[in-house]
Amino acid sequence: MIHIVLVEPEIPSNTGNIGRTCAATGVRLHLVHPLGFETGDKALKRAGLDYWHEVDVEHHDSFEKLQAKYAEHRFFFVETKTDHLYTDFEYQDGDFFVLGKESAGLPKEMLEANKDTCMRLPMTGAVRSLNLSNVAAVIVYEALRQVGFSNMD
Repeated sequence: MIHIVLVEPEIPSNTGNIGRTCAATGVRLHLVHPLGFETGDKALKRAGLDYWHEVDVEHHDSFEKLQAKYAEHRFFFVETKTDHLYTDFEYQDGDFFVLGKESAGLPKEMLEANKDTCMRLPMTGAVRSLNLSNVAAVIVYEALRQVGFSNMD
């Protein structure tokens, strides 16, 4: 199983869209608190449509607790300022992909401590960043492609 981690997400529609992608692909969604919204929020449910009950979601009080719980797994950190592209890595079942909050990304300390597993999607520079739900979808499908779409039709 592939895992998507949202660290302190702020925009319910992004989380809802990512949740829908997770439901469609069998990917587990991890939400690291605090969240910028309630998980019962109408915008979250609207973005996830009627699929939210199909999302395999875990809530965590902190990223450190999540990482300790899944210490045997590999973690990749998605950010805009790193040399590694998301296509530079060979993924395996059980990998975690960590995305930061929309307004600030991931904490600098987290990125510095994990330089070798930081990745980005290429962009022209005309924009500062891509939408979080688009980034998650690209990464999910690349990881699933590499592991052979084992849990999908």
